[in-house]
Amino acid sequence: MAISINKPIIKVQEPTHFVVSGILANLVAVNFYDSSLGASGAIYGVLGALTIIRPMMMVWAFGFIVPMFIASFLWIGADVLRLYGAFGPTNVGSIAHLSGIVVGFLMGVYYLINKLKIKNKNKEEIRFDEDSFERWEDRFVKR
Repeated sequence: MAISINKPIIKVQEPTHFVVSGILANLVAVNFYDSSLGASGAIYGVLGALTIIRPMMMVWAFGFIVPMFIASFLWIGADVLRLYGAFGPTNVGSIAHLSGIVVGFLMGVYYLINKLKIKNKNKEEIRFDEDSFERWEDRFVKR
């Protein structure tokens, strides 16, 4: 997973993203469980960000190779079902997973917005004066 996310996200942001999404996911989950500690919320945060940044990236999920956005919906669906007891009683912190993926979605959107701002900021406007353009046309455009 870390290898895949290194290309779209600057390497310095990756550990920060992991830690922030893990902390926020556990802060939400501790309100629903007696205790909440683990990296699953952070992992789901990385999955959420990756879903926004690279939705068509192919991943292995539930025995199939599927686009990242489909895998995310499958993981969300499984956690919602688990939350309502569809898989029997478990010790899995589904709320930590769901809150982690929501934090990841938000961080992915934030990253894309900042990436677009930087991309638009670096664009240079090209201007031609009429005489130069006519000389170029005379030289390169056959009439």
